[in-house]
Amino acid sequence: MTISESNSQKRPPVCVVVGIGPGNGAALARRFSAAGYAVALLSRQLKMSKELEGQLPHSRAYACDAGNSDDITRTFAAIRQDLGEVEVLIWNAGSGTFGTIDTVTAADFEQAWRVNSLGAFVAAQQVIPAMKQAGRGSIVFIGATASRRGVARTVAFAPAKAAQRSLAESLARHLWPAGIHVSLIVVDGIVDLPRTRQAMPNAPVETFINPDDLADTALHLTQQKKSAWSFEVEARPFRENW
Repeated sequence: MTISESNSQKRPPVCVVVGIGPGNGAALARRFSAAGYAVALLSRQLKMSKELEGQLPHSRAYACDAGNSDDITRTFAAIRQDLGEVEVLIWNAGSGTFGTIDTVTAADFEQAWRVNSLGAFVAAQQVIPAMKQAGRGSIVFIGATASRRGVARTVAFAPAKAAQRSLAESLARHLWPAGIHVSLIVVDGIVDLPRTRQAMPNAPVETFINPDDLADTALHLTQQKKSAWSFEVEARPFRENW
């Protein structure tokens, strides 16, 4: 069913964005709302999600801990009840403690894995059955270059992102034949946020990844034709050293 067909039935298709924040999360929500989706806005704190809920038609904010399996299961049950079955899942949750093996604790390591990998696994389980039944759907993971390399201060974050990338690849190989497009955006660069601008006040604008541009990339992935699907897409400013 296309977006226009869904709208003709008075119920827009549903997009879930997990990890609403002032950068990529908010931009993803705005972009998919503009494309005609009812957007479920998931975050631990409701302040920004509630603000977006007031701005975006058919959207709804949900408090959800992306590292808590039971919380995710309850939240997706509420989404199905409130908005309907999910057509697009975007896993943007990706926090982690940065430090070396000398400073990062086992709890830090586990929490990074829970948010980046376990939570994504549980969320995917919540949406896959309906997507399989419909024969279509999209799951987009917002990843990081850390999934490919572990530098000294990413001793917790890099393994968690690597697990997320492997999860995404396994899901893609399993689900593409069922019509479900699983993809990964490897974010390689500094996202344009007030705190990153404050930390780098003299950096030119071309240094940063514009969240709205990243959201355009995510939307494009969900609109690709099945004969030419992408799995892994890199997003970086042209100034980034790679």
